Amino acid sequence: MSEKPVFTRPKVPAGKTEFVTTTQKEITPGKFFVGYETTWKNFQKEVPYKTPKKP
Repeated sequence: MSEKPVFTRPKVPAGKTEFVTTTQKEITPGKFFVGYETTWKNFQKEVPYKTPKKP
């Protein structure tokens, strides 16, 4: 009998934009679905709260 060919997903380079980076998770041989991990960068500055002046 002939063996079935094993289909694997190709390794995809990381996608980078100004605020987000998407990377491919580890490839499992024989599985078609591969997960992706999304990492967001902060695009807002966080400033400590100061109480306003009293009139």
